[in-house]
Amino acid sequence: MPESAEPIADPGLPAHEWRPTDVDERQEKRAERQVAGMFGLSAICVLLFLISYFTFDIGDNHSTFAGFGASTVTLGTTFGLALLFIGIGIIQWARKLMGDHEISEMRHPARSSDEDREATLAALNAGLEESGIGRRPLVRNSLLGAVGLLGLPAVVLLRDLGPLPGDVYDDEDYPGAGLERTVWTKGMRVVRDVVGTPIRAADLEIGDLVNAVPEAFYEVDEEGEHLIEGIELQIAKSKAAVIVVRMEPDEIIPGEGRDNWAVDGVLCYSKICTHVGCPISLYERTTHHVLCPCHQSTFDLADSARVVFGPAARALPQLPLAVDDEGYLVAQSDFTEPVGPSYWERG
Repeated sequence: MPESAEPIADPGLPAHEWRPTDVDERQEKRAERQVAGMFGLSAICVLLFLISYFTFDIGDNHSTFAGFGASTVTLGTTFGLALLFIGIGIIQWARKLMGDHEISEMRHPARSSDEDREATLAALNAGLEESGIGRRPLVRNSLLGAVGLLGLPAVVLLRDLGPLPGDVYDDEDYPGAGLERTVWTKGMRVVRDVVGTPIRAADLEIGDLVNAVPEAFYEVDEEGEHLIEGIELQIAKSKAAVIVVRMEPDEIIPGEGRDNWAVDGVLCYSKICTHVGCPISLYERTTHHVLCPCHQSTFDLADSARVVFGPAARALPQLPLAVDDEGYLVAQSDFTEPVGPSYWERG
């Protein structure tokens, strides 16, 4: 074989260069304090996040900073810095304190032998040892404290998504608050969505389906301002929207205790699918089935909105109906069960 075809000799590894922290104990302690300091700054930023959350006002009279919402600026800045300082601390730890020995490993078959597995576990244990996490309590404890505090902003922000099930609020502050209530009350008229006109039972034809809402959405005060508007209106509408259908009275199979919930074949159900909360209104008058367009859950409106197909596990909640002195449809009460998709406390 020609000499040029010979394999290139293994050049080997260059001589290892020790880092200052490897040979100087003072440099090592200094780096350790730097890493712990980064984790400490992260913890401080989390505390500042919580202080900012409860200090700065939001809404119509929100606090400002340099022309921007102070709450948004401070929350974003403090939480971002908390993550940044943890990242810097980990990088500094890896560069200056963790093991810095060059290693080489021969390639091996895809299937590992028992000896290889044992060697892998040994290497992992060696890595843990070289990281120094066991013998550097200052770094370890400061990291655990900083990472642990990062859970607090998540708890605060998740709690801010809305009221918990069963919470009781003043209707003047939060109409229909809680997952188990809506704005429907006894005697409240059922009105057409968008236009707000009341619905007379006698005006509905067999096979009609009407999208409707509570009359409370269109009530105004003495100055002509809507009593429910803005965010409160959207939240209330997301739970109180309904569909009104009319069919032949003898085709209705009333559920237990629901014999008087219909008015001459007129029924009212929640418009919110019990699967994941999509709005429904695709109606097939011959079968009395209504279809959810999101995941094809199908409900039989003639049989208490029983589920006949799809992933929904519960029937649509039914609103008991009556008529007032003028012949308009009104609610007998609020829904007798929570509307919308299931949650952890709903059977």
